[in-house]
Amino acid sequence: MVTISLCMIVKNEEKVLRRCLDSIREAMDEIIIVDTGSTDRTKEIAREYTELVYDFAWTGSFADARNFAASKAGMEYIYTADADEYLEKEELEKLLQLKRLLLPEIEMVQMLYHTVGEYNTVYNFEKEYRPKLYRRLRKFVWIDPIHETLRTDPVVYDSHIEIIHQPEDSHAARDLDALYRVGIKEEGLSKKLHHMYAMELFRSGTETDFVKAVPVFEKTLSSDYYSLDEIKEAFCVLARGYRLLGNIQGFFSCALKDMASEGCAEICCELGAYYENAGDSGEAALWYQNALTETQSILDIRTSGEIPEAGLKRCNGSQG
Repeated sequence: MVTISLCMIVKNEEKVLRRCLDSIREAMDEIIIVDTGSTDRTKEIAREYTELVYDFAWTGSFADARNFAASKAGMEYIYTADADEYLEKEELEKLLQLKRLLLPEIEMVQMLYHTVGEYNTVYNFEKEYRPKLYRRLRKFVWIDPIHETLRTDPVVYDSHIEIIHQPEDSHAARDLDALYRVGIKEEGLSKKLHHMYAMELFRSGTETDFVKAVPVFEKTLSSDYYSLDEIKEAFCVLARGYRLLGNIQGFFSCALKDMASEGCAEICCELGAYYENAGDSGEAALWYQNALTETQSILDIRTSGEIPEAGLKRCNGSQG
């Protein structure tokens, strides 16, 4: 049977920390909790479960905090958990069985991460595989019978264990602010964070968030680093931001350039909203229909479903 260190980073999680720890402690051989600046009873509660509670001065990077927590681990595998997630009893049993039967060559285990709908601020789906359990010290092996080389890709197992992610409230404001602060720096966003920022804006962003993001995504259009995928994401964000700012030239520049490649539902919805606000319900309906039947979403699946459907109802009502 393998051994597992639970590694967590926490801040002001007194409302949910017990729920999380009670649901997984049976499968853990060691519990490590790193606090990044709690002002409530989080650390007091953590010490009811483990003596391995550490303080970490926040650097602005969740990765830094997770690496610090992992550096304190001593077991064969590390299990990462957030305080606002938990395992149902039957899922804990699956984890215990996995612990007994895990093959030694497996270096990473992915589990289904199920975010309760109202708090799903980014993704267009409720469940996704995420790496949750991984070998603390990796063993490198040689592969290929000739021109042999070291295997660099981890051996990954997709388990059927489902983790419930149920926050007390939305993290969207916190995440959008963090993404903005990374994006506005000279080095800008990685392609992964570029996609995450654009998705979270469309899923959860306010008008203020879109306007604030304009200079971040303007940088995308002048960079050689990004591919067409990121450029199209930038067009979507900028079209919304420019429309809100009343920058009509910028709005149509983004919309037309996107439609010249392969239009997306987000841009069609933006054009629908522009013409609807201008009082041209006929033109607005045309673009909402394009969003619904002629294009695909790239950031927010609602832009090819419920959003244009609602727009068409409004336009048809005003025409009637």
